[in-house]
Amino acid sequence: MSDHVELRVACYAGHRGEETPRRFFLGAREVEVVEIIDRWLGPDHRYFKLRGSDDNVYILRHDAVDERWDLTLFAPGAGLRDWGMPDPKSQH
Repeated sequence: MSDHVELRVACYAGHRGEETPRRFFLGAREVEVVEIIDRWLGPDHRYFKLRGSDDNVYILRHDAVDERWDLTLFAPGAGLRDWGMPDPKSQH
C-alpha cells in the first residue's frame, strides 16, 4: 500500500507570468491559500511557504521544467510564531 497522496495545485499567473499557488488539493481535500508567508528560488525549483485555510503551514516546491509540484513540508496546526513570525490573529 502506498502512502503517496496526489497533489494538484491551482495557480494564478501574475503580470510577469510567474505562477503563484491559490489553492491546492491533497487527494480529494481542498486547501485554499490564505497567505504566502515566503517565497524563494532554488537552483532548479521555486518554493512557496504558505498558510492554508486549515491553518496549517505548507511548503510547496515547483519544478517549472517538468511542470511538477511537490509538498516538501507540512506543519500541522503550526502558528506563524513557530516560524519566527508574529501570529496575526493575536495582534490587535
